[in-house]
Amino acid sequence: MGLSAKLLSRDEVVVRHMRTHVKAILWNIIAFLLLLVLGALGSALLPAAWAPFTHVAIWAAVAALSVPVLLVPYLRWVTTTYTLTSKRVITRHGIFTKLGHDLPLSRISDVSQERDLVDQVFGCGSLTLQTSSDDPLVLSDVPKVHLVQVELSNLLFHDVQGAIDADPTQ
Repeated sequence: MGLSAKLLSRDEVVVRHMRTHVKAILWNIIAFLLLLVLGALGSALLPAAWAPFTHVAIWAAVAALSVPVLLVPYLRWVTTTYTLTSKRVITRHGIFTKLGHDLPLSRISDVSQERDLVDQVFGCGSLTLQTSSDDPLVLSDVPKVHLVQVELSNLLFHDVQGAIDADPTQ
């Protein structure tokens, strides 16, 4: 699911459309799996005399805890997108309240990336877009951040075709 074509200007082209890296919800996935293991252990270790009502209660608790542990973070992750076009950087996020930010490429004065050890393992990082304002735009958990920085630099230095032709699978 990419950015709708009706949101683009006449001569604007999408260079890259992406979500934050799955690393952003990795701990939530691990916590959910642990919750499933605890639910299975609880069901298996209960005396047979307590079944089936206790099993239903345990799995109802697992289902209820799964909402804040996995469902809400997953929905947040799925609705957070970054789009790089030939004219701007577009961010969108929000489950019920949709928030967006459009930054024209002409306002960007500096692009930098930050990758800690965990980011290097997963191949992602944070991209900081410095503008003339005091508050830079920070894009967190950008997959293949080094390639995105190169594409953005190509666009900033007017090599639009080079950015469009860049292989996003690298």
